[in-house]
Amino acid sequence: MSSTLTSEVLAELAPDGILNVAINLGNPVLAQSGPDGEPQGVSVALAKALAEELGITPRMRTYDAAGKVFADLEQGAWSLAFLAIEPVREAQIAFSDPYVLIEGTYLVRSDAPYQHVDQLDQAGLRVAVGQGAAYDLYLSRTLQQAELVRADTSAAAVDLFLEQGLDAAAGVRQPLQRVALSDARYRVLDGSFTSIRQAMAVPRKHHHAAAYVRDFVERQLRSGFVRGALLATGQTDVSASR
Repeated sequence: MSSTLTSEVLAELAPDGILNVAINLGNPVLAQSGPDGEPQGVSVALAKALAEELGITPRMRTYDAAGKVFADLEQGAWSLAFLAIEPVREAQIAFSDPYVLIEGTYLVRSDAPYQHVDQLDQAGLRVAVGQGAAYDLYLSRTLQQAELVRADTSAAAVDLFLEQGLDAAAGVRQPLQRVALSDARYRVLDGSFTSIRQAMAVPRKHHHAAAYVRDFVERQLRSGFVRGALLATGQTDVSASR
């Protein structure tokens, strides 16, 4: 049974009659700049579908890193976002169930002695990561010996790895694989250090909106909408969460 669209839901999601949506272009699996410069991808498709269901206009606010999306929460810049579920964020954000599962892994030099992600947590190893990204937060909790070297964005973390000769770059498998395919000097390790659970998110204090968005994601997963939106933008090797 779906949640009821009430005045409280609309007041929390669109107090000025517009749905302000944070779109992270730093994760190209979920959102990309289209040929016309406008954002596209599964997160954009979900935002537009929700806005249509609510009968309101969406306004896309684009970011180049998830950490910057989270930082803008206190400014009230958005009422809906697309972020990975992370404990450090849950104090301030209410998440839906995940709509997409993404693997976090490492890019290394082709001649590196490592074959699996489990081999990277060694003393003296330096790993580039996008500051505030889901994998930065996860690795900050779990790595015991390797050192994280932070860049402003996930794309910049790859550049940092390449330019400074670090031992690895952590990130989402698909964009790291594109780097490896374009340059034989690099490869992506087997395995994943985490499965990143991408979800729709609203400010935690917006209880009515949170319940509605959770139900909305459930319905889009059941209907096949999420899978269709992924395929429409060429994301054929990504798993919808069901």
